Amino acid sequence: MDFLRALAAQLGIADLLGRGFLSVIITFATAWVFTWQFIPRLREFAVEVGWADQPNERRLNKEPLPNAGGLAIFAGFLISVVLAWALRPIVVEIVNIQVLAILLGGALLVLVGFIDDQYGLSPAFRLGVQALAALLLLVNGLKIDVASLPLHLQLSPAVNVVLSDLLTLLWIVGLTNAVNLMDGVDGVVGGVGFVVSTVLLATAAQFPDRAAAVILLAGLSGAALGYLRHNFNPSRIIMGDAGAYLFGYTLAAVSLLGTLKFSAGASLLVPLIVLALPVVDTTQVVIGRLARGIRNPLGHPDKTHIHHRVLARTASARRTAVILWGVALGCGMFGMALQGVHGAVILATGLFIALCLFFVAYRRVRAQNIETQNIETARTPAEDSDA
Repeated sequence: MDFLRALAAQLGIADLLGRGFLSVIITFATAWVFTWQFIPRLREFAVEVGWADQPNERRLNKEPLPNAGGLAIFAGFLISVVLAWALRPIVVEIVNIQVLAILLGGALLVLVGFIDDQYGLSPAFRLGVQALAALLLLVNGLKIDVASLPLHLQLSPAVNVVLSDLLTLLWIVGLTNAVNLMDGVDGVVGGVGFVVSTVLLATAAQFPDRAAAVILLAGLSGAALGYLRHNFNPSRIIMGDAGAYLFGYTLAAVSLLGTLKFSAGASLLVPLIVLALPVVDTTQVVIGRLARGIRNPLGHPDKTHIHHRVLARTASARRTAVILWGVALGCGMFGMALQGVHGAVILATGLFIALCLFFVAYRRVRAQNIETQNIETARTPAEDSDA
């Protein structure tokens, strides 16, 4: 038992049987199981009411595909966080307010993303709502302080405030859109979201004052895993803008809770490394579109994203997703190393992520194979009868 406690201490777990650790496990499991079990029922309803993406030249689906997965992800995330809050209330008032601000901003973007999925909204309107959600964080004290960055600039307090607010808005809105733009191949955003959430969770657990971040990330990680069970190719449902906005916004916001801060200068660098895949993807897409003379790079979709390039080379949505999961995991482990996280924690986190992804991918492929066999078996008697 002493060995297990020593190992747990290295992983940032103060007490294996304590309320803190158990609340994290319950949060993760609740989000995972609820999202996993809720999606089939939501999918049936979405098919009935027509909440679906129609096939076109940019999409991989050949028939209408339900796009309400983001609602299930948000439901699983919210229910798990509320349950965790009931089990272990956060006693610091300012942290309570900031967590509520993140949940409220996430709910707003899920709503706008879902409306956009079904009816279509202008890019300007979506961008305005994203800025509003970012302002919600700003007024509650979640922001990047330019003075803390290693820029060696002598700025007046007024200029520092303006630049800090602008940088925070860019960080929140930019990452929200970056994750959304990655959502083009089955399983990519769900898997990357799970990887990044779990990496940030494992890192935050190393600090005793990051309880709020740990709970939020546990809920998001579990919801991502539950959703991925139904989204690995061939997908039965997609998250749409609602789910992608939730992942991007929440991850960006939680990083401002101090999840990865180990020095003032690294407060932005480490999240950038962990989130390198969506950031690099969006940057190269925007630069490429601007170079081609496109004035509104976010309003002209094309097939120049990293997932499109990998898909063109692999000719397999499954292999594309797995490759990008691996890239995200590599970036995450590198970020943990820069954070100064113990090697045993990095290794344990990597193994846990790999096993979870293998489990859900295996279950999805197995279910698809059984489904195919049942269809073939049902067709055989009819064919014999015709003969």
